[in-house]
Amino acid sequence: MIRFLTFLRPLLEATFAILVIVVGLRFITNFFSKNSKVYQPTFLRQFYLLFWPLLCLCVGLPFLLSFFYLGTLSAVELVLAMALGAVVLGFSVPSLVLHAQYYARNFSTTLVFDGKQNRLEVYEQRVRIPFSRADLVRVEYVTCVSRHVFWNKYEYLRLHLASGEALTVTSILTDLQPLAEFLRNTHLEQRQEWFCFL
Repeated sequence: MIRFLTFLRPLLEATFAILVIVVGLRFITNFFSKNSKVYQPTFLRQFYLLFWPLLCLCVGLPFLLSFFYLGTLSAVELVLAMALGAVVLGFSVPSLVLHAQYYARNFSTTLVFDGKQNRLEVYEQRVRIPFSRADLVRVEYVTCVSRHVFWNKYEYLRLHLASGEALTVTSILTDLQPLAEFLRNTHLEQRQEWFCFL
């Protein structure tokens, strides 16, 4: 076990260093790029959404596993370990499930949105879905009830078209508040839920 940990530590340090370099370079290059009106699932957006859930898992799980590595646990230690595990998983798992669901839904979606130019377009696998504001029967905007949980940034807009088709745009693409504000006069229905499952 000791040899495994001595092997694992340099590997984790190298992975962390590479991650910091990649995120730092992406962060710096964003300062020099112009503000885009085209939104797709990007690395930085996913990192922004997953930062706190993954940090909670990375800090909480090794600490939790150290309880069981020490050997036999007393009843109090077992209760504390289970409470810590419930907190760590309770804060992280819903975010990871929502992220996977949103990513699967909008993996091949491109949103083109510019409120100043009155432009809203949705592309699925690079094919534009034709619609105008007049085609929108109603718009659902679903947000999280609590603003103090890790999954509060996961929200979605569902555009119901006159053709019967429904387009779903999730927060994996961008912050949806400006888009909801843009669509406020198109029968916008706002709803709050504890978990914004699709």
